[in-house]
Amino acid sequence: MDKKDRLNALEIALKNEVREREFYLLQAERTTNPLGKAMFKEIADDELEHYERLTKLHQAWEKDGKWPETVPLEVKRTKVKDVLEKFISAAAELPAGDADDLEAVHTAIDFEAKGVEFYGRLRDGVVDSREKKFFALLVSIENEHYLSLKETEEFLADPASWYRVKERLTLDGA
Repeated sequence: MDKKDRLNALEIALKNEVREREFYLLQAERTTNPLGKAMFKEIADDELEHYERLTKLHQAWEKDGKWPETVPLEVKRTKVKDVLEKFISAAAELPAGDADDLEAVHTAIDFEAKGVEFYGRLRDGVVDSREKKFFALLVSIENEHYLSLKETEEFLADPASWYRVKERLTLDGA
């Protein structure tokens, strides 16, 4: 992948991050399900950070014509697992999601799967170790979003069953 292709890929990534963040914020506002609201808000915050980092990277790369030496390219780890953990104890009492919630989660799962694939192609198409590391981190975060959304999907479909499964995972067998 040459520099122009990588710069174009960053432009696509920027557009995707904005579109996805807007979607997550809209869904966080729309849903009445507490887990869905918290999950969508957390992922929207993550997408904003991705956008900010990618913007700095794009600007520096456009200016210097190469991967930047000084732009802070660390991305904070996502806290989506923490959101799920917070709801485990209350899951049995929470309402199931409605059809709109489930449709939103399905759309979000698709976004995240495509993000994993897209950033994976970027990671695999570069040779610079800093680029590989950065895109590998984005792959892992998008994958964590994907897995958490799959779990949210299970929760919204049947909170009581989801809770029973989670509860068993913490039993020590005694």
